[in-house]
Amino acid sequence: MPPVPDLVTAAAPAPGSLLSGGPAAAPAADAGAARGAETPPAELDRALSELGDAALGFARMPPREKASLLRALLPGLLAAARPQVEASCAAAGLDPGSAAAGEAWLAGPCATLAQVRLLAEALEDVAARGRPRLRRGAVRARPDGRVEVDVFPAGLKDAALHGPLRARVLMQPGATRAGVLEAQAPFYRQRDPEGGVALVLGAGGAASVPLRDALHKLFVDGRVVALAASPESAPLGALLERALAPLVSRGLLRFVYGGADAAAYLAAHPAVAEVHVTGAAAAHDALVWGPPGPQQAGRRASGERLLHKPITSVLGGVRPVLVMPWLYGRDELWFQVRLLASRVVSSASLGDPAAHVLVLPRGFVQRPLLFRMLHRALAAVPPRRAVHPEAEARHAALTAGRPPLERERLEGSADAPLPPGVVRIGEAGPGAPPWTLIAGLSASDPAEPLFSTEPLCGVLSIVEVGSSDPVEFLEAAVRLCNDRLQGSLGASIVAHPISEEDPAVGAALDRALLELRYGVVAVNQAPAAAHALVVPPWGGHPSATLADIQSGLGFVHNTAMLAQVEKTLLRAPLTTFARPPSSCDHRRSHVVGERLAACAADPRWGNVARVAAAALRG
Repeated sequence: MPPVPDLVTAAAPAPGSLLSGGPAAAPAADAGAARGAETPPAELDRALSELGDAALGFARMPPREKASLLRALLPGLLAAARPQVEASCAAAGLDPGSAAAGEAWLAGPCATLAQVRLLAEALEDVAARGRPRLRRGAVRARPDGRVEVDVFPAGLKDAALHGPLRARVLMQPGATRAGVLEAQAPFYRQRDPEGGVALVLGAGGAASVPLRDALHKLFVDGRVVALAASPESAPLGALLERALAPLVSRGLLRFVYGGADAAAYLAAHPAVAEVHVTGAAAAHDALVWGPPGPQQAGRRASGERLLHKPITSVLGGVRPVLVMPWLYGRDELWFQVRLLASRVVSSASLGDPAAHVLVLPRGFVQRPLLFRMLHRALAAVPPRRAVHPEAEARHAALTAGRPPLERERLEGSADAPLPPGVVRIGEAGPGAPPWTLIAGLSASDPAEPLFSTEPLCGVLSIVEVGSSDPVEFLEAAVRLCNDRLQGSLGASIVAHPISEEDPAVGAALDRALLELRYGVVAVNQAPAAAHALVVPPWGGHPSATLADIQSGLGFVHNTAMLAQVEKTLLRAPLTTFARPPSSCDHRRSHVVGERLAACAADPRWGNVARVAAAALRG
């Protein structure tokens, strides 16, 4: 059976933030929450008390018992998958029976079910041999002495489902091959762990994002979890609470609801030992440094924190796509342009694959062809409802004062720089801004808002740097990404494999992969593939600080339980023989997603074959 490429790079519809009070698709807790009510303070206190009572026992629960607990979650989560997808589609205005619903399947239930099963397998390994299993030869030293760990694929079934997609983890400087193995699963190396209560503030992308972070806190970090979300997420709450009954009934997981006041109350509560934030950097900074304004700036400058607890976070940010100069075949360029368009489409729903800034080489001879293809791909998808409550205002602010740009000028000769302006594609509808290209940005402009603002909707800006020389381009593009763009979550590079046969170009690409300050760097793939696979670590680059948080501190997922992680590196071929189900023009993406959810829970060969059959018919 031929491998099926790229099954997991689309994202589910996006909710808003607990801290911003926007709509959310995260799980809810109880009947009161199901009516959209905030959890009263007395119930918050009771939930934290119940979690505290269970914390020590859970911390010292044998790994094999935890693995059994995880496996007990699979039937309930699988039964809840379709209703979860339907709720996500309703929030985004999508037909749950259409191919567009594949986004909700792939980044929602599929990824959560895979995480639960993979964590169970990892803990069974911990019980048997002290650490999660890695393939023979997975830990290796690079020629420069840095250590990398191959984490995906782990076996034949991974290869059958995901084709030639590869993921490896670059460890921090100073890590050694022996040290990587000795440091795996650090929580489970403690003799008598104390555990504690972790608060997970849910926000952002797919419905399963805060839930998956909570599962990481539970089974990798050994904490019991209070998962907080905005009341608007409540319609899904009772459903997921039933699915997670083995955790809820033991007092290991509690769902609570509220806005910014509830978040601040919970974070400061003495029963909470640590805090994990998802969503926007502004929400994180408000907790750590106080409300925006001069006092926040003063506290940040002096290091005077308001919250003196361990804090981890996975936050948003501006995500670039770099296109290395090369004479690509038309089919090769069309394949990558369709993936780029799919990322723009998913960003209308705040999907993790969202692409925000397209970085092109100056004088790129295929620039006109690229833009003709991009217009064609986006025009084939009607503009979608922007789920985030601030999306339309953000779209208006980012396009204000910029002149309209005729499509013909955007697709004009590559000999001249791109003219500045805005190209709108598709007919806007209620709550659905058109797909928008914003051209002619200056890489030297430190005040460019598109370099510092996540659009929250289908906006792709374009900037040209360097030259048509691949080495010069990569050097200039890395400087732009590291020095100008806000965020450190994910970056991607489109690279022709033949170009790497030139030793100078191959070395320049390797340097770029090392130097880009992002937690995930992907070649010919969306960084969000790492998020959906759940095996690789997912998070911002560790160069961030609490004062300059970028896309957060700490990694989640990471089912190999690696310590000293610097970044995840993804590699995919320039093209694959079949249309990826993550592509917005895949005709059976929703069927692939539903079958992949079943396969994630039970990866027998028959289920793998059913996924492949649907994927190849797209």
